[in-house]
Order: sequence, then structure tokens, then C-alpha cells
Amino acid sequence: MPPRRVTTSTIRSMKRRGERIPMITAYDYPSARFADEAGIPMILVGDSIGNVVFGYDSTIPVTMEDMIRAAASVVRGANRSLIVADMPFMSYQTDAGTAIRNAGRLLQEGGAHAVKLEGGRTIAPVIQQLSDAGIPVMGHVGLTPQSVHSIGGYRVQGRSQKGADALMQDALAVEEAGAFAIVLELIPAELAAEVTRRLRIPAIGIGAGVNCDGQVQVLHDMLGLALDHKPRHARQYADAGALIRQAIANYASDVQTGAFPGDEESFFSSGPPVREGAAGQAASLSERCA
Repeated sequence: MPPRRVTTSTIRSMKRRGERIPMITAYDYPSARFADEAGIPMILVGDSIGNVVFGYDSTIPVTMEDMIRAAASVVRGANRSLIVADMPFMSYQTDAGTAIRNAGRLLQEGGAHAVKLEGGRTIAPVIQQLSDAGIPVMGHVGLTPQSVHSIGGYRVQGRSQKGADALMQDALAVEEAGAFAIVLELIPAELAAEVTRRLRIPAIGIGAGVNCDGQVQVLHDMLGLALDHKPRHARQYADAGALIRQAIANYASDVQTGAFPGDEESFFSSGPPVREGAAGQAASLSERCA
């Protein structure tokens, strides 16, 4: 029997049972395969692909076509995980009709099972319309990277009492609009704990302390593959970057010394020749082909 797909109902029931929810951001087929085989219940196809994969300095240049292609590759790699795809900048902010069309594309063309939108009370009516159209929505409040220019950079949100009150109201509005879960990004741990306690839907933290219902991290940050910046909220579980650099250096050295390719990586019209070093092997092969 194929594995049973995690659903939004599964995620909500995890909160009710008090079961912590691990979530990983991934952008391609092999990453999705690894996450799915490790038992990760939810994979986020984040518009952070703009920073992490494309090399942009923000998520703003990411397009619908970028997200659809990334979502489709992740869906092909995951047999069990629930796949949530970010709606990119200006794909939902103008009006509900545009939001529904673009969210529908992420589900229909990208194969995602749900979408994620940034924003609180101002975006709640759009979340309501998407939910009414049968499109599962995950909310996102606190630091909203698509608004990085208006909020003045990547900084902790909700530190003042006014900011904390506004963030609480945003989270409650997202829940009331029909979201099945919400991301709390870069907010004080005490505030995140209170928001999580007040909400009936799961709260997934990133840079929001341990008392959220779950956590989401970018796979590249966890594996030491982030090239330009390691966020404070990220914990590195492996230094795959160092392994990759060393592997590439070893390959280059083997090519330069003639150690690669060997007989096992080569093809011959008869039995393999006796190796005589790079120059000797090339000469022997040339003679046989003459």
C-alpha cells in the first residue's frame, strides 16, 4: 500500500494531541525525497528560493512560474508529506480574484496541497475567499519577508506592547478567516507562546522560541549550505558545505593528475588496457583506435 498522505486535518490533530510538528523548507525533488523519507509531515516550498537558490537579496523577484516549477518538483519527491507552497509577492495582494487564480495554479499546475500567504488583518479577507473556494491556507505573521522594504529590514517584530497587541490581533484574524495553520516568524518567544496558547490552529515558529506547536527551518541552513548568511534562529545539523567543497577539490585534483576517470568509469572495445599513467593510457587508446 502507498503511504497515506498527511493532510491539513492531520496537522490540526497533531496540535490537539500536543504533538510537535517539524516542518522543512525545500525547493527540489532530491531535497523533498530526503525530507519525506525522514518522516517530515509538512514541507514548505518557500519563496525563500529567491535568496537561497537564485541568489537574490530578497524574495520579491520570485515569480509564480518559479513557485509552480519548484512546487511540482517537490511534490514528485514526496509521497507522504503535506506540501505547502508560498504565494509570491503580488500574486495575492491586489484582489481576491487574482489570489484565487494564482492559488489555484499552485494546486493544479504545481500539485501543492495548500498555499501560504503573508499578512494579518489586511490579508484576512483574501484568506477567507481562498478558504471558501476550497483552497487550504497557511497564514504567516511577524516578520513577513515580502514586506522587508516597508518594515525596514529583517528584524524582530512585536517587541513593544503596541506591536505585540497588533501581532496577536493579526494571528487571531488569520485563524478566524479559515487558515488551517500559521507561521510565526522572528517574534519574541514569550509573545509566540501566548499566541500559540490563544490559537486553536497550529502555530509553526521560526525564530519564535520553543513553545510553538512546531518549527520550520530552511534545509540549506540546517545542512550548512547557506552561502551568504546563517540566521541566528537556525541550527546547523551537518556541514554538507564543507563536504561538497572537499569533494569538488578532490575531483579537480584527480582530473589534473589523471586519476580520473579510471577503468571502472571508462568504456573499451575490448578488455581494459594496462594503465601507464595518463599520457601512456591516452597513447595506448590512440593506437587501438588507429
